[in-house]
Amino acid sequence: MSSILSSEQLTTVKKEAASLNKPTSAYIHIPFCRRRCYYCDFAISVVGDKLSGENSGTISQYVEELCKEIQATPKLGASLNTVFFGGGTPSLLSVKQLNRILEVVDKQFGIASDAEISMEIDPRTFDLIQLQGYRNAGVNRISLGVQAFQDELLKISGRSHTVADIFAAVELIGQVAFPSFSIDLISGLPYQTLQQWQESLEKVVEIAPTHVSVYDLIVEPVTAFARQYQPGVKPLPSDEMTVQMYKLAQQILTNAGYEHYEISNYAQSGHQCRHNRVYWENLPYYGFGMGAASYVEGKRFTRPRTRQEYYKWVESGCQIDSEELSANDILLETLMLGLRLAEGLDLSTLLQQFGAETLNEIWTCLQPYYQQGWVEILDEEYSGLQPVMVHQQLCAGSINAAATQTKPTGCTSLTCDPLDELNNLPTSGRLKLTDPEGFLFSNTILAALFEQLETNNNKRRMR
Repeated sequence: MSSILSSEQLTTVKKEAASLNKPTSAYIHIPFCRRRCYYCDFAISVVGDKLSGENSGTISQYVEELCKEIQATPKLGASLNTVFFGGGTPSLLSVKQLNRILEVVDKQFGIASDAEISMEIDPRTFDLIQLQGYRNAGVNRISLGVQAFQDELLKISGRSHTVADIFAAVELIGQVAFPSFSIDLISGLPYQTLQQWQESLEKVVEIAPTHVSVYDLIVEPVTAFARQYQPGVKPLPSDEMTVQMYKLAQQILTNAGYEHYEISNYAQSGHQCRHNRVYWENLPYYGFGMGAASYVEGKRFTRPRTRQEYYKWVESGCQIDSEELSANDILLETLMLGLRLAEGLDLSTLLQQFGAETLNEIWTCLQPYYQQGWVEILDEEYSGLQPVMVHQQLCAGSINAAATQTKPTGCTSLTCDPLDELNNLPTSGRLKLTDPEGFLFSNTILAALFEQLETNNNKRRMR
């Protein structure tokens, strides 16, 4: 990608990135599933309905290779604050296998005493003894892959559980003292109605997990769904129906006391997913296992997506063959990830990292979306993180003034249009998308923003 920032700004961003170059989080991929769901394009390995844990040589071999990778990875920072077992279906691990992995991780990196240790689990893949074993091993946050509360939708999606299995799983979870419990749902499934979606949301509220993830179906290439369905065409919901589903989830879950803290995630107070925030805040993290991604020392790397290729990679020394991200990549990723959070991006941090010129270019592109009510500025200096709407707040402290160390000037009239005055972003506060409209149109906003930044850069190069 061509440079959006000046050479001086590039150096600043590199230094900022280096200061955050010590990962304290780890993602561990457990790729095994009973079957492949029809919407899934993840790196998984199907083991069928009978094999799991130590009665599967396939899983046992994988655990050993995984531990080799962990042991071959140097510790770069402090002890781990978050560990996330994703998949796949991590609950196909035996308690002994989970303990082995965690012991290797702790020996290699250290796990903080207050670390969040998350584990994805699926209905019908565990019993009470297993859950108790996971908890005793240190798991303190579980995420149950529910997806829907209608048997017909589960079957259409290729899920291996029923609604009865969901409630049986919830009953078992209730008998084990997990501090945090999340449920995953998917909207936009084939033949799914708005009434069914409302029913699923209401059942989640009745169960009252501490966290809810709501994902809109994406029809990925090379999946069973991609061979059957076309986005926006029946039996998939229309774009209008998809919007209704998103807004309904936002309404029902926030009314039930959940904070909508990220585009797809809701949490009770104190139960945001600490591990996923590492991604959204564009911080470094280790990644282990088949197909797992990592972000370490400024490099993003994805491991081989098949078991045999992954094993070869481990046995050959776990070489990370990727280039360090450019400062421009860091800028675009910071915008793309940070604007997913309800709190958005800190303006003073952006100014320090990327400079006044870049931020004013960002704001020039975002102003039409601000006028549509999709983008918002919260001013912490003047109104305790309230929307910037009062004229004096808008005029105070522009980025240009900060860059030139001069006092900002502006109209003193209280009757002029604040949108006309907000030509530059304030030097403090937060830049964010509104909920739900800004979140709904986040892809549109980001695509326009990235295109405009590139266009501006190309114009500079032609001068």
